[in-house]
Amino acid sequence: MSLLICTITFAQDQAIDNKETDTLITHLDEIKVVGRHKLSNYRQKKTLSSIDAYLEKSNRITMIKRGNYAWEPTLNNMVSDRLSVTIDGMQIYGACTDKMDPITSYVDVSNLEKVIVTSGQEGTENANCIGGGIDLKLPESKYYNSGIKSSFDLGYETNGNYKTAGVDLAYSSNKLYLSGDGIYRKSDNYDAGDNEEIKYSQFEKYNISLQAGYKLSDHDNIDATMIYDEATDVGYPALPMDVSLAKATIASVAYSYNNDAVFVKNWETKLYFNTITHIMDDSKRPDVPIRMDMPGWSDTYGMYSKLKAKVKKHKLSLNLNAHYNRSLAEMTMYPNDPNENIMFMYTWPDIRTVYSGIYAKDEFDISTKEKLNLSARIGYQNNTVKNETGLESLQIFYSQISASKSRLLTSFSANYFVKHKKIDFSFGLGYGERAPSVSEGYGFFLFNSFDNYDYIGNPTLKNEKSTEINFKAHYHQKRFKVGIEASYFHIYDYIIGQTDTSLSPMTIGANGVRIYNALQYASIYNTFVNISYTLHKTLSINASVGYHYGQGSDDNNLPLISPISYLAEINYSLKNFNAALQLNGNTNQDNHSIFYGEDQTPAFAILNLNLGNTFFIKDHRLVLKYGIENIFDTHYSTYADWNNIPRQGRNFYINTSYVIQ
Repeated sequence: MSLLICTITFAQDQAIDNKETDTLITHLDEIKVVGRHKLSNYRQKKTLSSIDAYLEKSNRITMIKRGNYAWEPTLNNMVSDRLSVTIDGMQIYGACTDKMDPITSYVDVSNLEKVIVTSGQEGTENANCIGGGIDLKLPESKYYNSGIKSSFDLGYETNGNYKTAGVDLAYSSNKLYLSGDGIYRKSDNYDAGDNEEIKYSQFEKYNISLQAGYKLSDHDNIDATMIYDEATDVGYPALPMDVSLAKATIASVAYSYNNDAVFVKNWETKLYFNTITHIMDDSKRPDVPIRMDMPGWSDTYGMYSKLKAKVKKHKLSLNLNAHYNRSLAEMTMYPNDPNENIMFMYTWPDIRTVYSGIYAKDEFDISTKEKLNLSARIGYQNNTVKNETGLESLQIFYSQISASKSRLLTSFSANYFVKHKKIDFSFGLGYGERAPSVSEGYGFFLFNSFDNYDYIGNPTLKNEKSTEINFKAHYHQKRFKVGIEASYFHIYDYIIGQTDTSLSPMTIGANGVRIYNALQYASIYNTFVNISYTLHKTLSINASVGYHYGQGSDDNNLPLISPISYLAEINYSLKNFNAALQLNGNTNQDNHSIFYGEDQTPAFAILNLNLGNTFFIKDHRLVLKYGIENIFDTHYSTYADWNNIPRQGRNFYINTSYVIQ
C-alpha cells in the first residue's frame, strides 16, 4: 500500500504515530517510514523502497529525477534552495554543484523512524526557509529491557536487476540501548516503457548506522549516533556527467531531559559533525568534447538546544541553533589535444558559512475546539570567501565585493485552528526570508543542462522574501472524508538566472551565460482535494487531485511547476493480507516555462498493483511484499524528470523481511 495516500486527513493509521494525530491534522504532514525499525506494519507497499520513493508519496513533495538515484525533493513546487532539509535537526550541505547529492541521498529508510514535512514558515524550526521544512527523524533510544532483537531483509526487482539486502540488530536493557543496521543496494541500467534501456542509470550504494543510548536517570539520557553512507558508480542519464563517489559521515552526541511533572517537559542539546565528499567525472562517457573532473567537499559542525515547556494553556517550544560549514568545489578540464594546457578553476571558492539563530513557538489552546499557533525565527548568517583566487574570479564581475557578507534573516507565522465533531478548519499567514544558496551567491560557471546555460553566482543578491496564506478544511462523516488545502506564496526578490549576452560560456555547446539575479516578485499557488470512502472494514477507496501554478513578474511561467496531478486507489486488507490497485498520473503540462528550458510534458497515467502477506513463525514474523509497477509498460516522463528522462517501465518486485522478536 502507498506510504501516504492523502498526506494530512487521510493518512492511514499505519503511516502515522497515533499520539501525533491531532498535530498531524492541524499543521504537519508526517510520514512514518516503515523500514526495519517499523516492520510490524505489513501493509506498506515496499519495506525496502528508497527514501526517494517514500517522500514522493506526499501530496506536497515531488522528486526531481536526474537518474535512478539521489532525487532532489521539492516542496510546494519549490526546489531545495528554498527549503530547510535536515537530518534529525542537523544542518547538512551537499557537496555537488549540480545538485546530484541532495541531503536525502545520505540516509536510508533503515536509519529513519519518520519524516516530518512542514509547509512554508511552519518549517522554520531548524532553519530559515521559504517553501517549508523536511526533517528526517532518527529513532529515539528505547529502554525496553527486551534484550536482543534483529531482522533480515532481501529484495529484488526485475527492472534494472535491482537487488537490496539489509540487516538490523538492537539490544535494549533498562539503562542501555544499542542498535546497528546496514543496507546494500545495487541496480543496473533500468528500462523505460517499450523496453528502452536508459544508459548510465546504474548505481551501487551501502549505508551503515550505529546508535547508542545510556540512561543516566529516570529523566535524562545520553545518545550517540553515527551514519556512514557511500555510493559508487552512480550514473545520471539526464546529465553529461556521472558520479564515481558520493560518501558522507554523519555523527552526533546528545543529552536529553524529559519530565512531565515540571514546567520544562523536554530539553535536548546536540553536538554534531558531518563531512561529505562528492566526485563527478565523465570517464565512462564516450566522445565528450573535453574531459572533466569535478570534485566537491562539504564539512559542517553544529549544535542545537531545544526546549519544550507547558504553562496553563500554552505549549512553548524554543530552539537555539548554530552551525559552521565549509563548501569547496573544483573543476579540472583535460583537452583532447595533449599540447594544450590543463584548465583549472574553483566552482565553489571555499565558502565558509556561519549561522546562528533562535526559534520560538507558542501553541495556545483558546478553547477545547480552538487553537492559535504563533512562531518566529531570527537568524544571523555570514558568508566568507576564503580562497583568494576564487574571490578574484568573482571580482571580475563584481569589482566592489569584499570577501565577507553578513545577513539578518527573519520569519513569522500565525495559524488559527478550529476543530468540531465533523469539521476542522485552519487558516494561516506567514512571512519569511532566506539567504542565497552557495551556488546562487558564489557559484562560478556552473553548467545547467536543463536550459543549457552556464550560471554565475551573485554575492550582491538581496535576501529572498515571502508572504504566504494557507487554508485547510476537512469534513468527515462515518465512512466518508473530504478535505481541501490551498496555499499561496508571493515571493519578493525571487532568485533565478537571467541571461547576460555580453558573456561567453565556459561549457562547450552551451547556449550562453546566466547570472543569478532577482525578479521583482514571483507567485506560486498550490491546492489539493482529497477524498476517502470506506466501503467495508476491509475495503476502502482513496483519491486526491492537485492543481499548481507559478509565474514571475516578467510574465514567464516558473520552471518545475507541476501540472494537474491525481491519484486514485482501492485498498483491500485483512489481518495478514493486503492488496491495493493504484492509478496515478498528470495532465498535460500546459503552463511550462520555455524561457527556462522546459518543453511540454505530455499527460500520462500508470497502474500499479501491490500485495502483501504476513506469516508468524512462533514468536517471529515473516513479511512478504510483492507486486507490479507500471502494469501496462507505459513510456512516460513527468514534469520533474530532468531533460525528459523516461521513468521505469513495467517492474515486478518482491521484498521479504524476517523479524526476530
